[in-house]
Amino acid sequence: MPDTQHSEPFDPFEERLTAGLHDAGNAFETDRAALATAGALKGRRRLLRRRNAAVMSGAAGIALVGVGGALLLPSGNPAEAQAAHATSATPAATSTPTPVSGDALIRTLEHLLTDGKFGKFTKAEARGTDEEPSPYVHVVYDDGTGASAVEVGLGRVQPGSDQARQTTRCPGKAFTHYDACGTSRLADGSVVMVLQGYEYPDRRVDTKLWSAELVTPQGQHVSISEWNAAAEKDAPITRPQPPLSPAQLRKVAAATAWRDAIDAMPVDPNSPVTPPSPSETGATLSVTSTLRTLLPKGLTVSEAGDTDDSGFGYAVVDDGKGKTLVQVNAQADMSDVEGDLFGSDAEVLSDGTKVAEHQGPGEKGGSGVVMWTVDTIRTDGRRVVVSAFNSGAQDTTATRTTPALTMNQLRTIALSPNWL
Repeated sequence: MPDTQHSEPFDPFEERLTAGLHDAGNAFETDRAALATAGALKGRRRLLRRRNAAVMSGAAGIALVGVGGALLLPSGNPAEAQAAHATSATPAATSTPTPVSGDALIRTLEHLLTDGKFGKFTKAEARGTDEEPSPYVHVVYDDGTGASAVEVGLGRVQPGSDQARQTTRCPGKAFTHYDACGTSRLADGSVVMVLQGYEYPDRRVDTKLWSAELVTPQGQHVSISEWNAAAEKDAPITRPQPPLSPAQLRKVAAATAWRDAIDAMPVDPNSPVTPPSPSETGATLSVTSTLRTLLPKGLTVSEAGDTDDSGFGYAVVDDGKGKTLVQVNAQADMSDVEGDLFGSDAEVLSDGTKVAEHQGPGEKGGSGVVMWTVDTIRTDGRRVVVSAFNSGAQDTTATRTTPALTMNQLRTIALSPNWL
């Protein structure tokens, strides 16, 4: 059996994504783009795992997970295990599911990590399926070659929704630095993304963060993260790589025990059963799709995408003289901050649209990077902001003297009626 040691829970984690989005407010600056991309990816995991202070569950465990994710009762009897798994796969007659304790989730993760091999565990903590805001489990795992923090967050997303798709979509390299990322579909229709990246986007410390995001056709969401250090931040690197390979991450994320635990979570009676239709959401072409139709001819697009922020899109283009990042934010109902964003010197067009142009240095630390921006707001409060940089990413060295798009071209894009 693994050498298991449960310690007291440490300090509460910050809910940085939520705070960041709140601070960003309605203004579109470079920080908004970062929050909408690199921050969004990390935020999806953190919102599942630790919105509030971590709580060590004191309840006795009710289940263990065996090899392959089958549920095992504490007795370890295989016959009882098969019966338990069959029971867990059958919806309960009552609307109140039997909760899975935090201790049970800890033992589940420990068993999946060791698979019968040696493993030492410390600083284990968890929330059960009946604890707010959502269940998660955290351990420090040492397989004999160095300690590693490992976390699992459990939750639900709306099947077929944009959130479900974005959760398993590899982030754009223009905003998130990583070594590898891949998305695959499992035999049961589940989609899993495995990302091999870093805790610090600027790589000031080479703490590696590898993660897996799995979403089932039913909307069950399993998020696993692992580091090559005993803590995600402010801890020395203990090993070259996190303990689980990408294939092992994918396998642990797919364990049926996590889905059983998600099924034990109380169901929000107000959550929609089916994803909203485009007519209900007012959905049109994505921001990036619209941007691509407005780009000047002669540019090669090497990367483009949308983010969790539905109003944000970007493209990395090249005119043969070096890469340029172009990003757009389209926002509605911005009239209440119009006075803050557009001063008395803003240009006012014949239809009442206000235009402000800015040229200055980049704000993300890239050597020699400049940022050109055209900011517009229409009389109905619709705001479109277009920015271009003389680099393929804001925090990398400039690849050219000026962006590949002129200010007039940025202005044409921002004022296009296609945004309406």
